[in-house]
Amino acid sequence: MLAGRHVLIIIGGGIAAYKVLDLIRRLRERGVRVTPVLTRAGARFVTPLSVSALCGVAVQEDLFDLTAEAEMGHIELSRAADLVVVAPATADLMGRMAAGLADDLASTLLLATDKRVLVAPAMNVRMWTHAATRRNVAQLAADGILFAGPDEGAMACGEFGPGRMAEPMAILAAIERALGAGPLAGRHVVVTSGPTHEPIDPVRYIANRSSGAQGTAIAAALRDLGARVSVVTGPAAVAPPAGVDVIRVETAREMLDAVVAALPADAAVMAAAVADWRVANAAGEKMKKSAGRLPALDLTENPDILATVARPGAGRPALVVGFAAETSDVLTHARAKLARKGCDWIVANDVSPATGIMGGAENAVTILTASGEEAWPRLPKDEVARRLALRIAAALERKSDRKPDQEAE
Repeated sequence: MLAGRHVLIIIGGGIAAYKVLDLIRRLRERGVRVTPVLTRAGARFVTPLSVSALCGVAVQEDLFDLTAEAEMGHIELSRAADLVVVAPATADLMGRMAAGLADDLASTLLLATDKRVLVAPAMNVRMWTHAATRRNVAQLAADGILFAGPDEGAMACGEFGPGRMAEPMAILAAIERALGAGPLAGRHVVVTSGPTHEPIDPVRYIANRSSGAQGTAIAAALRDLGARVSVVTGPAAVAPPAGVDVIRVETAREMLDAVVAALPADAAVMAAAVADWRVANAAGEKMKKSAGRLPALDLTENPDILATVARPGAGRPALVVGFAAETSDVLTHARAKLARKGCDWIVANDVSPATGIMGGAENAVTILTASGEEAWPRLPKDEVARRLALRIAAALERKSDRKPDQEAE
């Protein structure tokens, strides 16, 4: 998918620069032409020899190279590639980008380019969260700069938190998205995530323990495969990923309206834990406790979002994926839900308290379709999301190839 494309990589000065060598190798394996630019600080962490050996071309370092600049080399470099990647993007380098400075080869290329720019930030957690960095990030995002990461994790300085550069495969996926080269490029997927909150009064509500972690991971995985992703999320503990369209809702009825408004889509992944009931007689003011008297809550059913989206018709997505979070007889309930809702797949899991899955970092799912069932081992939620996204991409590709008179999956 990337073969024949040309990427200009600017290597900033940070310990994460060593990861860029692996990124270059993976790009070259995929047939990408890579032109490297090494900043003065970057050369303190990786050598020009190692970078040029992996790229197969000379490293560019000097803005005042008389031979190159006789032909306006920095202009040619900045516009010859399909994409400019900055990795690691240090706080200093991003600050100079945001300010529009051009005092070395890297910053001059970035100011002169007419191509998309993707940055992979890498810095200490306190630097990443500093107000100045936040202003610079906001300015770069407003300027149309794309971001890959940063991740949260242990750092070379011994601290832990956001600021760690994304791993090479994640940056590679971001490059594929930026170049429109992923298997879901040109596809639109709607994802629901998190719980819904159903008001009892302006202070209290009915909810569940969903953190939104699995829905967020699925949205990120679909994004990484090139899809345009619309995330309709309830009040989740885990924030939606960058690079997706986010629609925030609170109640099940609001979620239904937002999902319908986000259509049409090629696929819909209904991962939200939607409350089945709401309070029909919700109070307009905070209900007061009275000794010996309990409030009477009249419950009524919420709309069935999954069944609505899966309903046959011209606006139905080609693939509709539902979720079944159960605490007993998981597969029996999931099979019944698959038949009842009219969706194409059900992702079933056991969310009994002993599993630690609801609100946890791992999941163990079984994929149910009309043609069979496939149980996956217990995996990190990110990996479950990655496998599911690849499965969705393959299914949509099959549906695209299928003749009109062939039976749908």
